[in-house]
Parts: sequence; structure tokens; C-alpha cells
Amino acid sequence: MRHPYPIREIARQAGLSEATVDRVLNSRGGVRESTVMEVHQAIKDLDRQRTQVRIGGRTFMIDIVMQTPERFSTAVRNALEAELPALHPAVVRSRFHFRETGPASELIAVMDKIAKRGSQGVILKAPDLPETGAAVGRLVAAGIPVVTLVTDLPGSARLAYVGIDNRAAGATAAYLVGQWLGDRPGHVLITISRGFFRGEEEREMGFRSAMRLAHPQRSLVEVTDSDGLDATQRDLVLAALGQDEDIVAVYSAGGGNAATLDAFDALGRECAVFVAHDLDHDNTRLLRERRLSAVLHHDLRQDMRRACQTIMRAHRALPDEGPALPSAIQVVTPYNMPPWVSP
Repeated sequence: MRHPYPIREIARQAGLSEATVDRVLNSRGGVRESTVMEVHQAIKDLDRQRTQVRIGGRTFMIDIVMQTPERFSTAVRNALEAELPALHPAVVRSRFHFRETGPASELIAVMDKIAKRGSQGVILKAPDLPETGAAVGRLVAAGIPVVTLVTDLPGSARLAYVGIDNRAAGATAAYLVGQWLGDRPGHVLITISRGFFRGEEEREMGFRSAMRLAHPQRSLVEVTDSDGLDATQRDLVLAALGQDEDIVAVYSAGGGNAATLDAFDALGRECAVFVAHDLDHDNTRLLRERRLSAVLHHDLRQDMRRACQTIMRAHRALPDEGPALPSAIQVVTPYNMPPWVSP
């Protein structure tokens, strides 16, 4: 077992003699298996303690830059603040730069300002555009690591992506919608806040691919470019429902779900199945009211913790680890709400 510690230090940590530790490390035999495990555990403990010393007292100023509806940015802020104690003994301070809509140039101006002012890292949710990727490059050139959240910029110089496998999430939604509709005829509405967010685009592609394979007879109708804002979403859904009387189900890859249901109600139409993403305030309420069939959710607190730890690793404050796996996708119904969701 490779390690950087003197035998004396390992022996002290394990409460064993130096001779015993030496026998274990050099595989000389004659040592009980339980003693071998104690030596290995001592080395792991020393690794962890060295990490704590390395980050103890350090302050990381992190900028969170997001284009997203207010309901999701609030969820991100709450998730980060809830995770701050778990990042101890490091101190993480955050600056939030949230906008619901607007031209990409405004978001890029924020990123360029951070590049000039300095930061220990940026957590970013932004549209996948060439100019956005170029702004990420300027941040990285200034020595600022960038972690994308929820929606990726794979062609950029970002350090890592934290979030779910969006194609798999879309395919999961297609499976649920298909199972719940069964033999009932009708079309499915797909709602997307804005087409240049790669995460939503990948969800849509996963949904379309799975529906085409399992239910080729169903037509899919798309509504997009609402930015997830309720007023715009309601108008777009009203128009779609007015043009297609056979829409009976919804997959929301973006947001604005309360507005979508308001449009159904305004026309006296039934939404037989509705699958959405994220347990924000609106979706939690709609799920409890049985207006949503299921919410595809991932642990946003875990995502924020992973994003912060990735930035710390970029500064060599934490040891490297293997490639990050996508966040787990949870299918949440009214009957399996996570315990942290307030009643």
C-alpha cells in the first residue's frame, strides 16, 4: 500500500509497534488479518487528516453564474448554503450572479468581469454558444477553474460537468409517459425553456429517441423559447393546445409547469400524464396536489458539494479522485417525497 508516511507515524496512528507495521507494509507475514486491516485503516486516517490540515483555514471565493428561472436559482442558493457546513474546515464564500433571461452578451460580460477581478472558481449554468465557450476559455486562462452545473459546455475549457445524464433522464421520462398512457391515444407535448441549453436539448433527444422506439404511433409536439417564465410559457402552451386537440400528456424538460397546467385548465383540457424535472417549490406543490405524475429529481445539495470540491481539487486542496459519475436520477411521486421536503 503506497503512502508518504514514516513507519513511526503509522504505528502511532494505529496503536501498534513499529516492527508490526514494518512487517505489514513489507508483506513479511506472521501478522493477523485484523492487524493488517488496522494498519491500512491508519494510513487512510492519516490521508484524511492530512487533507483536513491542507484545507483548514483556507477560504475559497466561488462565483455562481446562472441563466435560469428564479425558482431554480433559489433552489441552487439554498442547496449551496445547506452544504457549507459539510465543506468544513474549508471556508467557502459565494457571490451569486443570477439572471432569468437576456442576451448572451450580458452573461459573458459577467464572466469577463470575474476573470479580471479574480475568483477561486466559477460554477456555471449557461447556454451552449461559441461566445459562451470563449468566455469560459478566458476564465481558465486567468487561472479560474470552471465547473458546469446541470447543463454542460463540452466544447469549452471547463474543468468538469456536475449533473445528471440528461439523455438518460429524457429516456426515463419517455418510459414513464408510455407506461402510464398505455393504449390511450393522444399526442405528447414537450416543453423546453430555450433550445441552446444543452442539458434540455439532450433531455429532448433522449425522450424523442425512446418514444420513437417504443411508441412510434405517438406524435410529439414541441414548445420552446419561453425561458421557463410563466407568462410566456402559458401563452405558448395555449397556442399549442389550440392547434392540436389530441395533446393528452406533457414532458417538461425545462420549467414553467404551473403555467402549462393553467393553460390546460383554461381550455378545460385534461392532462393525463405530466412528467417534470426538479423538486423546486412549484413542482413540490404540484406533485402533492397530484397535478404532476412524477418528478425526475437529482440531489442538488450533493451536486453543489461536488462542484465545490472539484474547485478545491483544482487548487490542490483535496486529493484527486477518479472520473466523476453522473448524478443519480430519482423518480419522485407523491408517495416517496424525500424526507427533507417540507410538508
